[in-house]
Amino acid sequence: MMTNGYIHRDLSLNSYGSWLRRRFGCRVSKVNVDCGFTCPNRDGTKGTGGCIYCDNASFSPGGTQAAIPMEQQIAEGTAWHRKRLGSEKFIIYFQKFTNTYAPVRKLRDLYTRALDHPDVVGISVGTRPDSLGDDVLALLAELARTRYVCVELGLQSMDDAILAWMNRGHGLADYLKAVERTADRGIDICTHLIYGFPGETRASFLKTADLISRLPIDSLKIHQLHAVRGTRLAELYREGRYVPVSLQEYTETVCDFLERIPAHVAIQRLYGSAPLDLLVAPRWGLKNNRMWYAIVNELRRRGTWQGCRLSGYALRVGNL
Repeated sequence: MMTNGYIHRDLSLNSYGSWLRRRFGCRVSKVNVDCGFTCPNRDGTKGTGGCIYCDNASFSPGGTQAAIPMEQQIAEGTAWHRKRLGSEKFIIYFQKFTNTYAPVRKLRDLYTRALDHPDVVGISVGTRPDSLGDDVLALLAELARTRYVCVELGLQSMDDAILAWMNRGHGLADYLKAVERTADRGIDICTHLIYGFPGETRASFLKTADLISRLPIDSLKIHQLHAVRGTRLAELYREGRYVPVSLQEYTETVCDFLERIPAHVAIQRLYGSAPLDLLVAPRWGLKNNRMWYAIVNELRRRGTWQGCRLSGYALRVGNL
């Protein structure tokens, strides 16, 4: 194996944290902010009720609330990461709901205010594939000329039947079009995926890895489907119509998936967690770092690594 490159020698994958350190020369943390966005799948434009599993309170820090000024959210978030992790620079993550779903003048104001912080190196914007207008992409491309800009596209599944079941409000074609329109603008692209939908098989999920490997994707977030209190998915679980995948199946499937993902794609997330008072199922009892290492340890047991099953893969191994 070569040295100095994509794959973290101790992790057998290209972790986003290591990728950020290589790019910016220091520890960089993402700081979540809530700027009061909604979603076209909630306000009636595309649908109502949102996705079947969606409750933003289950994956958002308690200090991120739209009622709190964004600058205060940033100040408190950066202070927390400095103290807890020793981070020196920050990416502001516009996370809750659809963070491009507003007039472009409002988006410009929010994004540029976030970038005004002296220790902020960039922004990451969570959105839907069907919510990237030409004016929004032009704004993001403008900002990306001088700063790090990442668009996080929620695909979740490449199966249109599953997307319809979860009340997603868009299809695979919308995602592919969004990737095509975003590529070559200097904007990084992150894709969100979920494993464990009813009727989904390991083989069908691995087809998504084949798709991602052919697209200009820079990073990935993967997590298990989990039900949180107050969602339709939690009701289906109680009715016996949703059975979560096991921890073993999830771990093995994610490793199979990573082996098929190019080494240059940074892995931002491998597991989704929710507060225990909100989580309904599955209750595996593992926090993010323990789940992360469950996957890393399985790769080690196999003697495999991210991208190893790709023919002609670009593999580099480093010590970051």
